Amino acid sequence: MPDPSARPDSPWRVLAVFLKLGLTCFGGPVAHLGYFRTEFVERRRWLDDRAYADLVALCQFLPGPASSQVGMALGLGRAGGWGMLAAWAGFTLPSAVLLIALAEAVVRLPALAAAGWVHGLKVAAVAIVAQAVWGMARTLCPDRQRGALAIVAALVLLAWPAALAQVLVIAAAALAGRWLLRLPAAPVAPAALRWPLSRRGGVLALALFLLPLALLPCWAWASGTPTARLVDGVYRAGALVFGGGHVVLPLLQASVVSGGVLGNAEFLAGYGAAQAVPGPLFTFAAYLGAAAHWPWQGWAGGLLLLLVVFAPAVLVLLAALPFWQLLRARPGVQAALAGVNAAVVGVLLAALAGPVWGGGIQGLGDAALALAAFGLLVAGRCSPVLVVALAALAGQAMAWMA
Repeated sequence: MPDPSARPDSPWRVLAVFLKLGLTCFGGPVAHLGYFRTEFVERRRWLDDRAYADLVALCQFLPGPASSQVGMALGLGRAGGWGMLAAWAGFTLPSAVLLIALAEAVVRLPALAAAGWVHGLKVAAVAIVAQAVWGMARTLCPDRQRGALAIVAALVLLAWPAALAQVLVIAAAALAGRWLLRLPAAPVAPAALRWPLSRRGGVLALALFLLPLALLPCWAWASGTPTARLVDGVYRAGALVFGGGHVVLPLLQASVVSGGVLGNAEFLAGYGAAQAVPGPLFTFAAYLGAAAHWPWQGWAGGLLLLLVVFAPAVLVLLAALPFWQLLRARPGVQAALAGVNAAVVGVLLAALAGPVWGGGIQGLGDAALALAAFGLLVAGRCSPVLVVALAALAGQAMAWMA
């Protein structure tokens, strides 16, 4: 069985491989994992199917962007720390550069946010979030208990739409899952991959992951500056995203739009555009950093928030790799995670019913366009890239006819 850690490679070669994927991987995290399997299991034979499935299971267990974490773990196994950085840069920077360029255009040409095709992007965002709620509910809420957790989470957040409420809802769902859910025991296979990390290093990475969650809110409260509030909110979003990249939407919306540094229209336009570029959805943070009204507006702010939103994913991955076999064997941990996953369906449902719908749907024509886009995504199984492009064209056509 191939073992990535036993076959050191060049970080430059890792960068080249992931740069190709960063330029061609469309369709969201599930599609990304399919591209990765084709590239690393079938074509390059860096690892076998069993090892790949084990790695995917780990990254789906953790908060953060699962496909990016799989890529970083593969880079770490092939070429150490520099390989991990190369894998992240190659897969992430192409979409980040495109989104920062869009943000620069929105900032320099404010009328762009009111263009018909940009409004079409906002309507596409409604359909894409609705598809995410639909698919995640079917997978993550298969019984009444988890369905109830999702509904309660949505109701709480609709009544109390604040960043603190999202944190409390996720924490409460973990406790509810731990004590209320009874899941069948999952078989645990022997470790398929070995990584050059010690348990002491894992504990250090966990401490570095938790420390900003405690200190950044204090900095934001004490200083009250846009920089402190944005860095705090974006780090927290990256640290609390379970269940897929779409869940980052309401967490970032609470920090950016509710914080007054970016309008909801510009926020949703960027989110819609993020569906049409390759790579991870977390690069949406780069758009926000470049477009937001704060001292770092522009390329510097985009790159800064890009690093901030990915930092928790890196740290929690490094913390978990040495302990993965022990963690996933514990039924209580699995039940708590199931509760969290159910709650994030409610978090996304609340976002759909609130800022996403309110920012994108302004009449019956918009509602019809959103329904058609949803049908193409769910029933037609069309690529999100195609649906976003069609929605942008339809939005422009509706603007011309108005």
